[in-house]
Amino acid sequence: MRRRTFLIGAPALALTACGAAEPVSMPVAVLSASAYRHPGEPRLTLFTMKSTANGNGAHTGLMVNASQRVIFDPAGTFGGDVADKPWGYLVPENNDVHFGITPEIEDFYIRYHARLTYYVLRQDVPVTAEQAEAALRGVMSYGAVPKAQCTIATSRILAGVPGFSGIKTVLFPDRLVDQLARYPGVTSREYRENDSDDKSEAADAFGAELAAAGLTR
Repeated sequence: MRRRTFLIGAPALALTACGAAEPVSMPVAVLSASAYRHPGEPRLTLFTMKSTANGNGAHTGLMVNASQRVIFDPAGTFGGDVADKPWGYLVPENNDVHFGITPEIEDFYIRYHARLTYYVLRQDVPVTAEQAEAALRGVMSYGAVPKAQCTIATSRILAGVPGFSGIKTVLFPDRLVDQLARYPGVTSREYRENDSDDKSEAADAFGAELAAAGLTR
């Protein structure tokens, strides 16, 4: 895969098309064993998947770096595509929250979504440890998200974080992008790839990399 990274351009109008999701329950012992604590500063990262054709946002995800790092991928396809892989145990899911988000898994999450038809806009927000923990509690308690409500769920969670109460509940991904961009310290970056629109190819390629590195069972 070849990736090109660019600074953010002008925001675009959004249309959402989040995938379907069903409740997924994982034993606490499995989640605890998979927990990954990232050495970086507390941070919230909003991922917005945008059409390369018109720039419209299509899906929203949220990475939380708190006492552990997780990715909330509400109503997304990431969990379903990963779960049936031989290495799926590395990224256990509980109701749209994915655990064990090492740098390699973070990179794969972006690669999985960035392809010919969509690029990924990343917005990083530095926060306090208390704010990060509030966001972590928010994603872990929200529950599985119905189809097409990824941005509704994410905006509600962000609004529950101290200091972010001004975030309004919105349906369209780009409206959340615009709201978050107004907060101080936010940095943005785009990720583009020339992969096939078949996201399973990215998953298979990542699995091959893990196997080559001896990182799978």
